[in-house]
Amino acid sequence: MWRLGGRRISTPRRPAVGLRPASTAAAAAVVSSCRAVVLPRFGGPEVLEVRPAVSVPDLKPRDVLVRARAVSINPLDLRMRSGYGRSIFRPLLPLILGRDVSGEVAAAGASVSSLVVGQEVFGALHPTAVRGTYADYVVLSEDELTPKPPSVTHVEASAIPFAALTAWRALKSTAQITNGQRLLVLGGGGAVGLAAIQLAVAAGCSVSATCGSQSIERVLAVGAEQAIDYTAEDIEVAIKGQFDAVLDTIGVPETERTGINLLKKGGHYMTLQGETASLADNYGLVIGIPAATAILLKKQLQYRYSHGIEYWWTYMRADAEGLDEIRRLSGAGKLKIPVEKTFSIAEVRKAHEMKDKRIIPGKVVLEVN
Repeated sequence: MWRLGGRRISTPRRPAVGLRPASTAAAAAVVSSCRAVVLPRFGGPEVLEVRPAVSVPDLKPRDVLVRARAVSINPLDLRMRSGYGRSIFRPLLPLILGRDVSGEVAAAGASVSSLVVGQEVFGALHPTAVRGTYADYVVLSEDELTPKPPSVTHVEASAIPFAALTAWRALKSTAQITNGQRLLVLGGGGAVGLAAIQLAVAAGCSVSATCGSQSIERVLAVGAEQAIDYTAEDIEVAIKGQFDAVLDTIGVPETERTGINLLKKGGHYMTLQGETASLADNYGLVIGIPAATAILLKKQLQYRYSHGIEYWWTYMRADAEGLDEIRRLSGAGKLKIPVEKTFSIAEVRKAHEMKDKRIIPGKVVLEVN
């Protein structure tokens, strides 16, 4: 990746030896429908339907058809199933949930140049994608995928990209963290928090994180210098010094206040819990989105004036440079999201139910056999 006049210029990756280039002709021959988990209406796990023949869309020039081998369950999937984002998604029902995928290239559009049929890949869709990854075959754009390192299994790989790209957007695109800076992660025990710790450590930053008692060892193991049990300690007393950036994965008033107070002047506070979708759901797109924009602007001006810091709502988006770094770090064993349990994709209702009830607090992956 190079920069020229502020623009990113990607150098093309050479196809793997022994694999033939993907093609649209191959796409037509591969599959026109497949098994998929469909969300016909919003509700609990019981609304999810495993359908045997859901149509696979025609590929656009930059699209890639992936034969899924594993897909992970993200908190966003549970929230969308329950109606989060309904102002956007209700007119588009039925949906297919899922953001992450790991599998093999089955075919691709005519303009795809960096991937080849049979190549193992992993990646993630944007949060607003309608046709998600809970399916035998998944369509992503070329810049949403990267080659899967041979040392990483499909189950392991599927747990990484959405969470890691969310963290990357906050740390590298927004805060632009650099070597020697200090990062505080509020809620470091979840997938985004763990990814943020590892990305920051790889960038040469020192990291402190808050988490529950059950996550202390895991947070320290991935590179945090300090892990604070928020259930047993006063965070502002336990933490010494101030930080260049704070990533708040919890996003409640208490964590926002704590994060703001622990920032240096000129620092960046970033929360995953922006209000755009919830306001749009409650008041409709026409009123909700302008209201959210006004709230964000008000907070930015307020904190810039009162504390001298920058305030942001952050979310995942495709980033070829970030995905390439995620591939490099995961291949080197420096970026891992532990998987607590796997289910077959046919058991998706059971998996969602156990996540809803917090029976399984860690990462869950659906295997696609």
